[in-house]
Amino acid sequence: MGKRHILIVEDEAKIVKTLVEYLEKAGYSVSSLESGNQVISFVKKSPPDLILLDIMLPGMDGMEVCREIRKFSAIPILMITARTDEIDRIMGLELGADDYICKPFSPREVMARVKAVFRRLYPKQAGKRIVVGDLELNEDTRQVTVKGQELILTPIEFGLLRVLFSHPNRVFSRNQLTNLVQGYSFEGYDRTIDTHIKNIRKKIGVFLPDKEIISSIYGIGYKINDGY
Repeated sequence: MGKRHILIVEDEAKIVKTLVEYLEKAGYSVSSLESGNQVISFVKKSPPDLILLDIMLPGMDGMEVCREIRKFSAIPILMITARTDEIDRIMGLELGADDYICKPFSPREVMARVKAVFRRLYPKQAGKRIVVGDLELNEDTRQVTVKGQELILTPIEFGLLRVLFSHPNRVFSRNQLTNLVQGYSFEGYDRTIDTHIKNIRKKIGVFLPDKEIISSIYGIGYKINDGY
């Protein structure tokens, strides 16, 4: 396998320079763009393995870029934001971003997030098939199907389902899911898990509109229902 390719979409030259230095030193191939208007054509022509996407960009903003990419690709997207309002970060996640990074950030934090994404994408353990009712999860192909129809999931959505599928009917706290799926724990990530679960439910609901596959356990977390 060649070097994994990371695309940085950021208009602050200092930030780009720092990120490029750290990522290349870690062995990644890196490209950068400074305008949102450049992203869609670039991604379609040369799909990267991961995108670091700033929200505030010249031209098309990061939210719109994320929305457009999700129409044709499940490439992992880490949103970069200088906004402190949680609603902006939640909106990014609802549009299909895998995670967000708040400015100012340390390059080490970015590296931790990037490595966590690739661990989810390329797990070391042997894969297996898990069936829960009408749903089937295949770890080798990283596919989840409902009645034979494939769900288009982001890496973190797949990771959440894999954890929940591994122990049907077991309740996982939000903190446990964050640690098991994200690979790290930061304050404020409860809402992140809630938003990803909401997205997964929507996707499953297209095929099983009257079934509660994932239950919320008030004050604790979530479980997948084996007998839904």
